[in-house]
Amino acid sequence: MSGLNKIAAVVAGTFLSAAAMAENIAITGALVHTFDKQGSIENATVLIRDGKIESIMADGEAPKGYNSIDARGKIVTPGLIVAKSGLGLEEVSFSAGINDANFELKDAKELGASVDSQFGINMNSSLINVARIEGVTTVATGANYSNTLFQGQGSVISLGDINSPLLKTNAFMSINLSGAFVDSEGGSRAVVWPKLIRVLKEAASLNGKTLGINQEWNGEFAKTDVNALIPVVKGDMPLFVSADRVADIRQVIALKQRFDDLDLVLVHATEGWLVAEEIAEAGIPVVVNPESNLPFDFDELGATLKNAGRLSRAGVKVSIANVGKYSADSHNTRLVTQLAGNAVANGMPWADAMAALTVNPAELLDVEDTLGSLAKGKQADVVIWSGDPLEVMTYAEVVIINGEPITMESRQTKLRDRYMTLGQDMPYRYNRP
Repeated sequence: MSGLNKIAAVVAGTFLSAAAMAENIAITGALVHTFDKQGSIENATVLIRDGKIESIMADGEAPKGYNSIDARGKIVTPGLIVAKSGLGLEEVSFSAGINDANFELKDAKELGASVDSQFGINMNSSLINVARIEGVTTVATGANYSNTLFQGQGSVISLGDINSPLLKTNAFMSINLSGAFVDSEGGSRAVVWPKLIRVLKEAASLNGKTLGINQEWNGEFAKTDVNALIPVVKGDMPLFVSADRVADIRQVIALKQRFDDLDLVLVHATEGWLVAEEIAEAGIPVVVNPESNLPFDFDELGATLKNAGRLSRAGVKVSIANVGKYSADSHNTRLVTQLAGNAVANGMPWADAMAALTVNPAELLDVEDTLGSLAKGKQADVVIWSGDPLEVMTYAEVVIINGEPITMESRQTKLRDRYMTLGQDMPYRYNRP
């Protein structure tokens, strides 16, 4: 029996029923990276009670009344948080019906700011299990593409509860200021940037007061868009801005200087390393894909595998996600540890890379009080790894979300098990185990 099947059997045997799942859990003997004040603890015992971390201590034993998981020789971390994805909004990107990660509005006056992705989330998507058995427990999800200036508002979801997954709605607003999106919005940055500044000024002019349905409004932009942008200009909702070239990144920094309260987040930022000190001084966090190393177009001539490490060393708070120039990959959300491992191979400190998958995205999404680190009272999203999480051959042996171990099964594992042993009496395509 493989190591993966052994640990699955142990968990299945330990947590046989819903009643058992609700009982207390003790993880013993592991090297625990808390990403909190306790730091890293060898031979640690993690106690979980009522879905929360009860305590983390060195050289402890499992008390009576706790279901014990022996994790000697293993590594324990918080559940991974992905700061930008389309997970739960798409299944098959180019066919098979509606793709809720993309939208088009027919009214040319609408800017897309009021579009709310929470209504398109489908937790029965087969991609959810593919991501969570690899240690991903929380994601920020939202639309990737639109024919409008904004790509609407995203949500933060837990991958542990398919019935009530929403941890935070209206969690961020997205806008893409990369070349192709600018091309669809008038064909020039000279059109897009003044338009963005004007609509933010209109939202700011309301001083936090939402426009009523019947209230007279003589502004340039639709009430729905201006109302949706009020929390953005107040700093209550982060504005995720996709930009790559240095000139655009500097415009984003200047935007923060125009609107002091804006909570800006740079996404992708391929040439970010060239202005890393400026980004750090402005206090703008960045969501990057460390493997963006080839120029997709003239916006990315400065692409390098060293981007994430250089940003981090300059003091920029970096989160790692499988973001592309124009989208966030839902099908390969699970690859974030591989991306982080490559960042380490190209100069990013290991601790910074792990923080980019845990505590940094938690802070970026304003959920750090409950997620992103292991500490007393925080939600018990915990992963037991076979080894270093950033090594390509390492895998998640146990994933606990909100205090409950999940079933380590996905469409991919089912296909693996189906075709691992083929019957001999009929060709394999006729076997239906």
